Amino acid sequence: MAEKRKAYTAAIIYAFVIGLSFMFVKMTLAVASSMDSLAHRFTIAMIGVSILVVLKREKMKIDKYDLLKILPLALLYPIAFFTFQVFGLARISSSEAGVIHATVPIFTVVFASTLLKEKATRRQLIFISLSVIGVIYMLFMNGESTNTANIIGSGFILLSALATSLYNVFARKLIQQYTLVTLTYVMTLCGFLVFNAIAVGNHVVNGTINQFFLPFMHIDFVLAILYLGILSSLGTSYLSNYALSKIEASKMSVFSNFATLITIVAGVIFLQETFHLYHLIGAIVIIIGVVGTNYFGNERKSNEKI
Repeated sequence: MAEKRKAYTAAIIYAFVIGLSFMFVKMTLAVASSMDSLAHRFTIAMIGVSILVVLKREKMKIDKYDLLKILPLALLYPIAFFTFQVFGLARISSSEAGVIHATVPIFTVVFASTLLKEKATRRQLIFISLSVIGVIYMLFMNGESTNTANIIGSGFILLSALATSLYNVFARKLIQQYTLVTLTYVMTLCGFLVFNAIAVGNHVVNGTINQFFLPFMHIDFVLAILYLGILSSLGTSYLSNYALSKIEASKMSVFSNFATLITIVAGVIFLQETFHLYHLIGAIVIIIGVVGTNYFGNERKSNEKI
């Protein structure tokens, strides 16, 4: 019981950090390109996880076969998730992104059903459809009221939600095979190498390498990148891996709803983002779908135990 309580506490903190991360990403994008932001973010995260390894004095024995097992997970999170997230946030508000991110539990149920053969009930399928309608409604309204950039941005955030959902499903198996520190270190290392290679490569090609560290001249960027690197990148990897080692993927994914609420509130209060009526309608429809999907999923498990 104590372990479950710790897992849920980790999931709540994870959701809170992710919820605020959308706002901090918007702050970094004000002074840095998408790839530069990700490169600096994972450089900070790499320094942090290296210090963690030294402090814990944990010996990591990883061969090429272990890397081949962990690499697909790292491609989903952090690489695919953060890449799609940052490109999406360059085009839409953090509150809009937060609403779309609430679809993570829905995709998790679908992927668990397809890949892990966990069958969804008819009621679950109805609520899954409801959440999909909510997302389609928001994308349509964005297209009607703004421009093509918003549709593309929403699409990127949707892809980041898909990446997170696949990660939730696949991570459950690997977490049983490796320690939390080992998984977090390898995933952070992959992000560090990929994002820095792309960012530095772009600057070398364009002859602008001297601009790579210019964002650190802005105090807002420094504070935001420290939050994103230490808490959002490193912290969420560790917290999510810990939570997923104790609770089911579908239960973990439901905390995306809490992250959505935090994202919306932070965007409106701190970034003065406008939140239209259709955003509210879409959010309500999506969250009703998410709650219904997980409620009837838990109901099915209770009936199976009886």
